[in-house]
Amino acid sequence: MTSITMKIPKTNELIDAAIAEELCVEDLISLYADRVNQQLEIELPKDTDSPKTLHQAMRYSVLGGGKRIRPALVYATGEALGCNLANLDCAACAVELMHSYSLIHDDLPAMDNDDLRRGRPTCHKAFDDATAILAGDAIQALAFSILANAKITDDQRVKMIQLLAKSSGSLGMAGGQAIDLASVNKQLDESQITKMHTLKTAALIQASVLMAVVASDLNDPEIYAHFAHFSEKVGLAFQIRDDILDIQADTKTLGKPQGSDAAQNKPTYPSIVGIAHAEHSANNLLQQALEEIKDLDKRALNLRTISEYMVTRDS
Repeated sequence: MTSITMKIPKTNELIDAAIAEELCVEDLISLYADRVNQQLEIELPKDTDSPKTLHQAMRYSVLGGGKRIRPALVYATGEALGCNLANLDCAACAVELMHSYSLIHDDLPAMDNDDLRRGRPTCHKAFDDATAILAGDAIQALAFSILANAKITDDQRVKMIQLLAKSSGSLGMAGGQAIDLASVNKQLDESQITKMHTLKTAALIQASVLMAVVASDLNDPEIYAHFAHFSEKVGLAFQIRDDILDIQADTKTLGKPQGSDAAQNKPTYPSIVGIAHAEHSANNLLQQALEEIKDLDKRALNLRTISEYMVTRDS
């Protein structure tokens, strides 16, 4: 993997790693969040445009908070590979929009039936079920529109669209949610819960990282493979940590109902293997992930920092 460092451009416009060293991880993520929020504000239809209620629901759901972990991964991966920031905005917006769409639909009465998201009423509670469904549909369409119109090469555009589509469809996020819904009141084994988490959560996290690799235009299969392994392991560890927090954290901290998985008798990693084993698995996956990018230079500091935060966070 030493070839990665040799291939990375010596200059870029991204946040300087030396500056980032002086930041706590929350401030670092906030910097990335501020950037993607500015772009999302531009990309989303104005709430005064017709149909107003639909556009209000879209903006309510997308701009109503959230850590923006997936966009942070896009920017941090691009930074590690010397990519121009402007070439990463389209991917950062697209993955956050896809994530926001999934939350709207996951919260619906026909799915997880949650009333609270990011400390506020869920979209279907703030508006109504039909508006929430349409808002999710429109947000997903907007994600692909942003990629289709991005000022990147045709090859990069096609690859990014392919990555986002696969990570969001039946072989990714939607497939994972289908398994999740079908598993209520059932006992899964560790391999089955791992598959569900890999599809439902890790797939979109992996797409976030790999779209940034595509944007870097290094065109090296070895580099791509390392980042594919890295992002899948980080994504799975992230979801295991989420399962643990659903048990340990309170509703105010989570911004969503605490214990909702247990209340619905849904299988989770801790419910299958116990909290101690789940924590060990998450930490082990993190170390395996970091091993994949160990030969990257100081510009990968932010990516390592964010990855560690994802697996050790308390909210």
